Amino acid sequence: MRNYRSVFISDVHLGTADCQADYLLDFLNNVRCETLYLVGDIVDLIAMQRRVCFPASHQAVIQKLLELAAGSTRVVYVPGNHDDFFRRFCGQTIHGVELLHKAVHTTADGRRFMVCHGDQFDQVVRCSPLMLLVGDRAHGFLLRLNRWFNSVRRLQGKPYWSLAAWVKSRIGKARTFIRRFELAALTAAEKGHYDGFICGHIHSAGFLRSEDGLYCNDGDWVEHCTALVEQTDGRLELLHWSESPVTLSCEPEVPSPELSGDARPVIDALPAAFLEQFGGSAR
Repeated sequence: MRNYRSVFISDVHLGTADCQADYLLDFLNNVRCETLYLVGDIVDLIAMQRRVCFPASHQAVIQKLLELAAGSTRVVYVPGNHDDFFRRFCGQTIHGVELLHKAVHTTADGRRFMVCHGDQFDQVVRCSPLMLLVGDRAHGFLLRLNRWFNSVRRLQGKPYWSLAAWVKSRIGKARTFIRRFELAALTAAEKGHYDGFICGHIHSAGFLRSEDGLYCNDGDWVEHCTALVEQTDGRLELLHWSESPVTLSCEPEVPSPELSGDARPVIDALPAAFLEQFGGSAR
């Protein structure tokens, strides 16, 4: 049993064939925390309009989350774009689960992080409608290929490995999109006077530190099986959880080289209406 102060998970996409519910259930059964943040796209209501895939493992994840909320764990649900329906209930507590449009998390060492799903940045980090359509279809094909690939690996006794994530990491436009998303989140955190931003949405777990803030993405449970965890002293780490759980990375202590000094690429201006979503109160 691993003990953490806080745990952040997102992009589970329950209700789809690509959800890695078995790994997530094993993670939830072997981790204890004071606060569990569900950072959006936990249930994929969009995909379920076309086809519902909700086996026993998916039901078990829901049951486990409700058990945690009924016990000593504070469970905070910040809906995303695929479970946008639940945003109409934000401000309420349902079966012990707090629903919020956004959350502010204070770490054990006193840092304040804005927590939201991240789809709010889609208006800043844009793709053309054609690219979105092509990207969605290509991503769906990659996920189907990923299921087949890992079925073969399991038959060979090999652990889970994401073919889809490997392919996307080698596509230049995908890397550019991710970097623009990271910079938009960092800029929003800095202009809102937060110490950092925690989100999901883009299925790409990672850290990026600037001189004034820390970007954290907890990844997903479709391709990567990752979670962001806070140690009792406030340190943040990224975990990968499958047959062999490992710590992927710890938060960087110094700014990333590409963001230091004059070399930092900056998104100069974000829309005022966008920044209003994240507030501007002083630390």
